[in-house]
Amino acid sequence: MSRYKKKLITVENITKTFGTKIVLKGISFDIYENQFVSILGPSGCGKTTTLKILSGFEEPTSGSITYEGKDLIQIPVFKRPFNTVFQSYALFPNMNVFDNISYGLKIKKKEKLEIEDQVKRILKIMHLEEQIFQNIDTLSGGQKQRVALARALINKPKILLLDEPLGALDAKIKESTKFELKRLQKEFGITFIYVTHDQEEALTMSDQVIVMKDGKVEQIGTPLEIYDEPNNSWVANFVGTSNIIKSGRMIKDNKVEFFGKTFYTTSKGFGNNEKVDIMIRPEDFITCDKKNSYLSGKIKEKIFAGVFWENKIEIEYENNKHILLMNTINNYELGQNVNVKWDDDAIHVMWKNDREYVQEN
Repeated sequence: MSRYKKKLITVENITKTFGTKIVLKGISFDIYENQFVSILGPSGCGKTTTLKILSGFEEPTSGSITYEGKDLIQIPVFKRPFNTVFQSYALFPNMNVFDNISYGLKIKKKEKLEIEDQVKRILKIMHLEEQIFQNIDTLSGGQKQRVALARALINKPKILLLDEPLGALDAKIKESTKFELKRLQKEFGITFIYVTHDQEEALTMSDQVIVMKDGKVEQIGTPLEIYDEPNNSWVANFVGTSNIIKSGRMIKDNKVEFFGKTFYTTSKGFGNNEKVDIMIRPEDFITCDKKNSYLSGKIKEKIFAGVFWENKIEIEYENNKHILLMNTINNYELGQNVNVKWDDDAIHVMWKNDREYVQEN
């Protein structure tokens, strides 16, 4: 059950083919009012095609989409209460900032004074007052991005579609813009549907994340659910860095075995003695003394990541060497022996074979 009260969009079993190529393979999800939703996945997974279908620039091959209970597919592009911000921004190069932002209001034939008031208000929100009459080609990448957002937001759409709008920005500007986007979404009370391949963008800004792979939905959940409770090893590896242990066996609910030892886990719902994959995040390792440790190994490689050290630990089990990743503030020497443990809730058990994602209503 969603904590959001009003459902805006329901996507049911949408497929899309281009010739013989199947791009979308029956995807389904719901989007609620005032949500910041990210569609996350690698290049070629179908996320941009999904956005184009929602915007009306593409039609699905099969399936249905409803908007507030009405058939969205039958609503023409120009009548949909959506606006789109593209990665290229798609600004009018022959117009200045004011004319770009006011374009939609002029099309709606708003009064001149109303247009001026609204443009000045949104320029202040976007910190672009000084650029009001500046030519587009003289703006920085970050300024162009804000102009594109302002042009979309000033029309007060019910839903704003964003196709990797931060892709062209450098790291510093991108970092500040992420917070700006989230602030604007809350301030304007607009539903954002945001397409990205960047896991950090999706996790830091979203209320809900739709993870896609090869034209299918792999998982839907909050950023915390996606990170801490991935459905399978693919999601675990795509969203963050993970230790995936393939030799797990679910003895019964809350009890799992791997590396020849039995551990308590909060995971349940698997079959008794079922083969499973185990995920432990690198930051969940705790170094300790030998007596209290679960595993011991040697530091084989290390990298300083600014705040912590990324370490590769080599352990031996059944005459095979295994590499585990551990993040720690301690600067261990190469070749040094370390003993590690973790909390019970750090162990996440996943299905051995990737299963179709089923959304809970």
